[in-house]
Amino acid sequence: MIRVKVVHSTVRKYLASYVAHLKRNTNNSQRSYSDTKWDLLSAVCLERKPVVTSSLTSIEEKYRKLIQVLEYEQSLKSDHELRKELDKKKAILLKLGELSEAEAEQAMKQTAQDFEDASQEELLNFKLADRVTEADKQNDTKSLDRKLDQHLVLVVQEKVGNEYHWLLPQGVREEGETMRQAAERILKQKCGENLKSSFLGNAPCGFYKFRYPRTIQGENKPIGAKVFFFKAWHISGDIDYNKSILKDYQWLCRKELSSTLHKEYGRSIQQFLIDE
Repeated sequence: MIRVKVVHSTVRKYLASYVAHLKRNTNNSQRSYSDTKWDLLSAVCLERKPVVTSSLTSIEEKYRKLIQVLEYEQSLKSDHELRKELDKKKAILLKLGELSEAEAEQAMKQTAQDFEDASQEELLNFKLADRVTEADKQNDTKSLDRKLDQHLVLVVQEKVGNEYHWLLPQGVREEGETMRQAAERILKQKCGENLKSSFLGNAPCGFYKFRYPRTIQGENKPIGAKVFFFKAWHISGDIDYNKSILKDYQWLCRKELSSTLHKEYGRSIQQFLIDE
């Protein structure tokens, strides 16, 4: 019995010591975590929607032709076809002299066939715009007039530490601003007044956290940044490029984003990029 009591006493002392150790570590970790500072950044995912439809795949093209044939075989006569038949009847009656003077005068005006001939001539002179633009041929990534059938996202060169990285337009939230207001201000400062956009909601659509390089860390300084992404659509206008404010920028498609952005950063952005 004495031996059991001694064992129990030893266990209790060990547990008490372990609990005290956990409390000390917990307090230290909470204190160190509360002492750390993070910059709160708003970033804008500004997206230009596709201007033209995507090219049809081979299966889509076959389906289109099938629907066109079925539609032609099952369709009723159009107003133009009915008018051509009526013109033919009027022409016969005109030869037989069975039309009144008013009806004969009406028959002498432009017929359905005359209208069709004029339309065919206009159609022959019409040319579809080329899907491949000059910006595509020159690979001008600063132009919005490229990859018209794809989504384009604005990326800019931002300085982090002593190096520049390709990121979404971002900046530190100022005192008294909401994160949405900071995002609107940052986009206007970097891109100018000519660029018109529409923000999609007040809540962030994504989040990313990173630590600053050790070279810029110091006592009572932020150790990193917490970035809140806001989604916006391009409405009109282009960037008023000012090198003193914006080092460089590009409009990139999904594939180009993957190869340009940092892997982890790009993965965070891909989570809220949706192709409608």
